[in-house]
Amino acid sequence: MSSCALPPTPVHELRITRLIDAPRAAVWRAWTDHLAEWWCPAPWTVEIVEQDARPGGRSAVIMHGPEGEVMPQEGVFLEIVPMERIVFTDAFTKGWIPAGPFIVGFMEFADEAGKTRYSAGARHWTEEACAQHEAMGFTDGWSKVAEQLEVVARRIA
Repeated sequence: MSSCALPPTPVHELRITRLIDAPRAAVWRAWTDHLAEWWCPAPWTVEIVEQDARPGGRSAVIMHGPEGEVMPQEGVFLEIVPMERIVFTDAFTKGWIPAGPFIVGFMEFADEAGKTRYSAGARHWTEEACAQHEAMGFTDGWSKVAEQLEVVARRIA
């Protein structure tokens, strides 16, 4: 369940959490090596332009919709803790060029009884941006993506 209410820290956060039936190493590998297979909810597809998964590295993808929609997404990685956490933002592009910020996104991976507790979310600068993201279908979209991630992780485990 998501909500744009302010948590104890001054952040407008949306989050999904899922227990993925695959070991953490497989989920991490699915994230790092198989992004194009699960990144956006089907029937959308994604074209990977660049994924330089290191702090300051560029993240650039183009999402393609079933009716010809094209949605480029560009940003930078802020933090990479292998097998534990990925943090990125669209507030900057490569070379720390400021861009119109919308989110700071994160994915967290933790062992849980031979499976992986996966949490993914987005923090927003304003309550309005958080509400906009929620209205765009954050919960359904990011939940579907987590399901797709699980399919890939189970296949490569």
